Amino acid sequence: MKKNTAFKNSLSVVLGIISVIYVLPVLVVVMNSFKKNTYVKTDTFAFPSGDMWAGFDNFIKGMTFGNYPFALSAGYSVLITVASTALILLFTSMAAWFIARVNSRICRIVYYLCVFSMVVPFQMVMFTLSKTADTLKLNTPWTIPVVYLGFGAGLAIFMFVGFVKSIPLTIEEAAAIDGAGPVTTFFQIVLPMMKPTMISVGILEIMWVWNDYLLPYLVLDRTKYMTIPIHIQFLKGSYGTVDLGATMALILLSIIPVIVFYLACQKHIIKGVAAGAVKG
Repeated sequence: MKKNTAFKNSLSVVLGIISVIYVLPVLVVVMNSFKKNTYVKTDTFAFPSGDMWAGFDNFIKGMTFGNYPFALSAGYSVLITVASTALILLFTSMAAWFIARVNSRICRIVYYLCVFSMVVPFQMVMFTLSKTADTLKLNTPWTIPVVYLGFGAGLAIFMFVGFVKSIPLTIEEAAAIDGAGPVTTFFQIVLPMMKPTMISVGILEIMWVWNDYLLPYLVLDRTKYMTIPIHIQFLKGSYGTVDLGATMALILLSIIPVIVFYLACQKHIIKGVAAGAVKG
C-alpha cells in the first residue's frame, strides 16, 4: 500500500514538472507582451518591471500596425473556424453513420482511406492543393472551409464511426417501424445521441483551424485576406525588422480565446474520445 502511494506521489511530481514545462512558453509570451521591444530581446525570461514595462502599448501597436486592420483578420479567422467546423461536423457525422450501418466493401474502403489520410503529411500535398484551390476558386474565406472539410474528415469520421457502432441498432429499427425515414432517423434520433463525440470533435477542429497558419497562407490571396496567424507573420517594419513586443501581444490575443475555450470544454474531449473508442 505504501509503495502504491509513493509511486502515485512520484508520478504526480513528474507530471507536475512536465505540466510546468508545457506552460512555460505561454508564460514567456505573456511576460514579453508587456515589455518594451528592446528588453524582449535582451531579457526574455525576466519579469516585466520598471523600465521594461510597456503597458498596453504593444497591443495597440500590433493592432494598428500596417494598412491591414487586425479586426478584419480576426473576423476572417472566426468565419473560417466556425464555417469549417460546422461543415466537418455535419458531413462527417452523416458519412460515419452511413459507413457504420451499411458496412459494405465500398464503405470499408472509404473508411480506411479516411483513416489513412490522418497519417499523410500536409507537406506532401500542399503545392498540389494550392494549385487545385486556385483552379476551383477555393481561395477565399468563404470557400476555404471546403478544403478544411477534406483535411478534417479523417479524424472526425474515425471518431464518429466508433461511436455509431456503440449505438444499439434496435433504436433505429424502432424508428423505422414508426415510419421514420433515414433523414428523420439521423437528425432526430442518431444525431442527438452523438452529442459527446460531436462536442469532442468540434473542440479539436476549432483548435486546429483557429491556429492553422500554413493552409491559409498557401490558399488565400494574402493581399486581400489574412487570418490572425498570417497577420502576425507580416508584423514587420523596414528592412525586415520585427517588433517582438507587438508580436508577442498579438500572439497572446490569438491564444487567449483558444485557451479559454479549451478549459471550458476539456471534460467533453475525454468523454468524446472515450465514446468514440468503442470497437465495432
